[in-house]
Amino acid sequence: MKNINQSKGTNVTKVFDDVFSKYDLMNDIMSFGAHRIWKNKLIDWMNPGKNDHAIDIASGTGDIAKAFLRRTNFTGIVKCVEPNKNMLEIGKKKLEKFKNVKWFCSSAEKLPFKDETFDIYVVSFGMRNFSNINVALKESKRVLKTGGRFLCLEFSKVNNEVLSIIYERYSKLIPHLGKYIVGKSEPYDYLIKSINDFYSQDELLSLIKSTGFENTEYRDLSGGIAAIHSGWKI
Repeated sequence: MKNINQSKGTNVTKVFDDVFSKYDLMNDIMSFGAHRIWKNKLIDWMNPGKNDHAIDIASGTGDIAKAFLRRTNFTGIVKCVEPNKNMLEIGKKKLEKFKNVKWFCSSAEKLPFKDETFDIYVVSFGMRNFSNINVALKESKRVLKTGGRFLCLEFSKVNNEVLSIIYERYSKLIPHLGKYIVGKSEPYDYLIKSINDFYSQDELLSLIKSTGFENTEYRDLSGGIAAIHSGWKI
């Protein structure tokens, strides 16, 4: 299995410093709104219960946290962890009316929480930006309660030949869109490279298994453009 871990911290911070103000707009444009459908699929499969305590890693502007709260009829508790201060401030402002959401500026590799704290660990489109995925996975298992669940929504590998060709050609246009809308193409060059370099569905599943999670599985979305991985701490 390839090893994509590297010291990305400074580069990733620079990327999100460049795009944070138009992050949501670019997500909608780049995915034609599909990222919202994928996130709803994630929450559907998560199926959180009343009073569940979740940790939302790489929270961005808070989409997953907000959807989680709605699904629990606002009885749930969310700790949002976002390493980029500018992104964190946007998310914090968007969700400021929700008193059961707390924000933390931290990396996924060193979480400021005790062992066995959370019912659900979720990361959405953030894992490929981790500096060290193996360390982050171990941290996810540490902070989950026994019986808790790990969930990851991430870009993945297209499994249809025709769709793969279309997707590859479209991907080459994304940096040009970024240049037009955000004023810079470099963050979106990084985005495409990070997607291309990331693990396949089966490779990521193997990593999750090797961390000690049980009953691991994944579901493809939109022909494998994205995928949701799930595992349990038993």
